Amino acid sequence: SEAAKYRYRTAGEFHVPLVVRTPYGGGIRGGQYHSQSPESLFIHTAGLKVVCPSNPYDAKGLLLQSILDADPVVFFEPKRLYNGPFDGDPDKPAVGWSSHPKGEVPEGHYTVPLGKAEVVREGRELTIITYGTLVHVAVAAAEGTGVDAEVVDVRTISPLDVETLAESVKKTGRCIVAHEATRFGGYGAELAARIQKECFWHLEAPIGRIAGWDTPYPHAFEWQYFPGKKRMMAGIRSMMEIE
Repeated sequence: SEAAKYRYRTAGEFHVPLVVRTPYGGGIRGGQYHSQSPESLFIHTAGLKVVCPSNPYDAKGLLLQSILDADPVVFFEPKRLYNGPFDGDPDKPAVGWSSHPKGEVPEGHYTVPLGKAEVVREGRELTIITYGTLVHVAVAAAEGTGVDAEVVDVRTISPLDVETLAESVKKTGRCIVAHEATRFGGYGAELAARIQKECFWHLEAPIGRIAGWDTPYPHAFEWQYFPGKKRMMAGIRSMMEIE
């Protein structure tokens, strides 16, 4: 089965249904040691599944599915999203989840499948592939530039839903991958490599990458390093060759 390949250590004899929940990411002025994005450390460990939701509805559904899953799951919870969606502008007041379509969480049992990405904003000119807090930043940046960008929420970092990502990029012909972690060795490199392989003949421009800077940052200057709305808009304009 698909799940069995994650139990290689025991040759499929037993599994480890364990979920580790952990705060994740920046945007809270936490500084170097409290705003890190270590997803790449865990996807290098064969057997681990890695999840990063971008909204309350998905968070509950993905968490319940993770608990039901037979394999160990590292469940990243973006700290900046605990209080509401964040568009990447640090000067704007906080916005709660009450007005967001996925801010309402049903009391009953439901699940969101692991290994399935979601198109959260449809478009035809550009695909932005991201996860966690930057899903909301990408949507805001697309609206701010007026570019008809499609935003795809990866949701499950590993295993990766390559099919949904490739379908979007083949439609738009352009792609930006974005994450909070540092650029060098970041998860965006894996995303770019997979898109390059699956969509080579459909690409109209090199794949763009928007990420954190390759340097630690002090508390006072976090917003210079967090890939917020301004940097995302600049990346979109560059991809579309808009002045």
